[in-house]
Amino acid sequence: MSGYEAFESEGVHIKAWTRGVPIEDAAMQQLRNVASLPFIHRHLAVMPDVHWGMGATVGSVIPTVGAIIPAAVGVDIGCGMMAVRTSIRAEHLPDDLSTIRSGIEAAVPHGRTDNGGRNDKGSWSDTPPEAAADRWSALQAGYEAVVEKHPKAAHPRGLGHLGTLGTGNHFIELCLDEAGDVWVMLHSGSRGVGNRFGSYFIERAKHEMRRWFINLPDQDLAYFAEGTEGFIDYIRAVSWAQKYARANREVMMDQVLAVLRQSFPDLAVTQEAVNCHHNYVTREKHFGKEVFITRKGAVKAGLGDLGIIPGSMGAKSFIVRGKGNPDSFCTCSHGAGRAMSRNEARRRFSVEDHIAATRGVECRKDAEVIDETPMAYKDIDAVMTAQADLVDVVHTLRQVVCVKG
Repeated sequence: MSGYEAFESEGVHIKAWTRGVPIEDAAMQQLRNVASLPFIHRHLAVMPDVHWGMGATVGSVIPTVGAIIPAAVGVDIGCGMMAVRTSIRAEHLPDDLSTIRSGIEAAVPHGRTDNGGRNDKGSWSDTPPEAAADRWSALQAGYEAVVEKHPKAAHPRGLGHLGTLGTGNHFIELCLDEAGDVWVMLHSGSRGVGNRFGSYFIERAKHEMRRWFINLPDQDLAYFAEGTEGFIDYIRAVSWAQKYARANREVMMDQVLAVLRQSFPDLAVTQEAVNCHHNYVTREKHFGKEVFITRKGAVKAGLGDLGIIPGSMGAKSFIVRGKGNPDSFCTCSHGAGRAMSRNEARRRFSVEDHIAATRGVECRKDAEVIDETPMAYKDIDAVMTAQADLVDVVHTLRQVVCVKG
């Protein structure tokens, strides 16, 4: 028996690795909307963490020929994960981890922004670290090439956001694996710059649809046709933002490891798991054809590829190795996936519920993070079972420290 469930649509088939994991009606309608587009190659692949997103579901793999949908990539372009294993052992950690958490929070700006203004708590208020300045210098020419042609896509705090966490489901964690080794794991993307690029080109694509009187089942499925000026400009912008997102995670990792070395001067990195995107578009070959693969909340899981599938604030996370399943376009889930909206989580759960669910984890336990409480997410064990033919588990991690914005 195949690992996926097959659903029909007015367009291509939908193959969903969702056995034992429900798909909400709104998400299924979005999948059918995408499947109906004339440029989808072969079928859609749906991961077990699937849930409603803007235009296209989070947790879907969209193979296209001759077109790209900017809203399917989203506004957190290049969002993804990075994890490293360290030489620190569980027995080396102090009983009280609050000092380490506070050190990380001081070293990595996090929290909400105000669109790049003076009170931007999620940005560097002083001079960014040398690592951020060096990486920004390497990226600057590409950024300037985009905004020179599209000045409305410019963001005033590009350097100020490089090496910063953001908010929502972005996090920095210390985790223990099954052998007691300490890992650093973090989740973030292209921050304000990527958001500005994504939002700008999504609106440009919608303008193109209106210009050519193209009707779509959802205006957020507006696309650029390959070879057009909009397509060429978007590819340049999204490629740059994906590089920026990767560099953002690298700078944060440098900062976190520096904090740990204050307590553990001999710390060494013993294994780098991966620095991978899960909101991005790339060109790949599948079923004998070169196509554009948009992974919206999904991780590349080619044969032998290492990846990261995080749980939630109080749940397990996994380092995995891809099996290269062709039907999934060599992809796996990017996490547990939301089981409910943020507003519903705030309505349903209390601070006491959240404290109980995150017992044993040094993390925020206040009302502002209720929308990220573990119960707001799907059961990570069910999600992993549903994709057993996509990945093998290499390490199982549990959080002991979690930093969120």
